[in-house]
Amino acid sequence: MDYEIPTDRRYAESHEWVLATDEEGVLRVGITDFAQDELGDIVFAELPREGETFDRGDQFAVVESIKAVSDIYLPVSGTIEAVNDAVTDRPELINEDPHGDGWLVEISTDEDVEDVDSLLTAAEYEDQI
Repeated sequence: MDYEIPTDRRYAESHEWVLATDEEGVLRVGITDFAQDELGDIVFAELPREGETFDRGDQFAVVESIKAVSDIYLPVSGTIEAVNDAVTDRPELINEDPHGDGWLVEISTDEDVEDVDSLLTAAEYEDQI
């Protein structure tokens, strides 16, 4: 199956993506098209609260599908600046548009650009899946 893998962002081996926003040091995070497809129909999303702080690799969200409950991990360290309330109200947005309207959180990070650059490129992620 061909999955959408936008080239404007970086990817974690655990199937999350990170995209720089227009705001300096703020990154948008979501799960990949591959991840949402593997999960199946997502029926519930539990997201963190704004202001919570996490380290790279920490579990920060939980999504529940008709198949399973899955932890979602942060690919970068930082503080939650925004939560996508639309996903809480309509978790199926993650299935419908995982790289757009189905984003999960925005996080301010103090990690260096090199740390974000150490995540997988679109081509490297495609090779992984």
